[in-house]
Amino acid sequence: MHAPVPDRPASEPARVEVALGERSYPVLIGPGVRHRLPAEVARIGAQRVVVVSARPPEWTPDPGVPHRVVPARDGEHDKNLTTVEQLCRAFAEFGLTRTDAVVSCGGGTTTDVVGLAAGLYHRGVPVIHLPTSLLAQVDASVGGKTAVNLPEGKNLVGVYWQPRAVLCDTEHLGTLPQREWRNGYGEIARAHFIGAGDLRDRPVAEQIAASVALKARVVAADERDSGLRHILNYGHTLGHALERATDFGMRHGEAVGVGTVFAGRLAGVLGRIPADRVAEHHDVVAGYGLDTTLPGGVDHDELITLMRRDKKATSGLSFVLDGPGGVELVTHVPEVAVRTALAVM
Repeated sequence: MHAPVPDRPASEPARVEVALGERSYPVLIGPGVRHRLPAEVARIGAQRVVVVSARPPEWTPDPGVPHRVVPARDGEHDKNLTTVEQLCRAFAEFGLTRTDAVVSCGGGTTTDVVGLAAGLYHRGVPVIHLPTSLLAQVDASVGGKTAVNLPEGKNLVGVYWQPRAVLCDTEHLGTLPQREWRNGYGEIARAHFIGAGDLRDRPVAEQIAASVALKARVVAADERDSGLRHILNYGHTLGHALERATDFGMRHGEAVGVGTVFAGRLAGVLGRIPADRVAEHHDVVAGYGLDTTLPGGVDHDELITLMRRDKKATSGLSFVLDGPGGVELVTHVPEVAVRTALAVM
């Protein structure tokens, strides 16, 4: 279900501010905003730039200062420490210093990997993100979480490293295959249940802006995931397990969509929400054209093992769930309840 890209002039992008005091930064959303990169590079005072791009040259903007373009490849299989080392070596070969900057141009995995490399190199150099997929624009590029995967689990190695600016150019979205739209809609669907409201019939730029505004509010209140920010992981515990169990045959947003339906089922099993709210989870996810059931062949025991390794699972099986007081992190969830919810998926 492609939402049309609105005809907002490139000179008037939507703007969301991530309010973090001296480290606050803008997120600009609209057609053509990638061409604002030279102005953002000048604003932060960078003299030289390394652009890490998973997009062809015609979609990789010139930062307006001496620079090197390092090719990248979107996808979970390059989201590892080997890629981070390769990027840091490229930064060193170019002579990048703390007064310079790194730019990412690509999807969510590229954003995560480049953000982590920027956060580690010289103990942190400025980074600007140009997210080019719907998934990256609504979620991965904003908030400062960076991470790579280990064989034991997803996003287990990372740091918090906030960007200096994020440029969400909706013209990039016209290049996406249908599956990449589905990948992004999984994150928009879960946003329905954590405060973004019903975005199903809104233009895509408004969906992006509403999702980013929600995330900006949460990040400003809880930058390092000590409380409120847990709500952004709605649907992600099973989602991450499904990605690993299918060897990333399921894309992140697709898995989060299924995980969101599961979160509703589990909350229902635990008596936290009524049947109509459980059904709403299914209806919203299905309304974005996403799968609502587990893929065939996945083993419930494996999924539970993987969910126990989730970063939030410090006190037994833990899930972000809806309830009478709103969405919250629920710890020590009985395994029998998890198995019951999985069985009806």
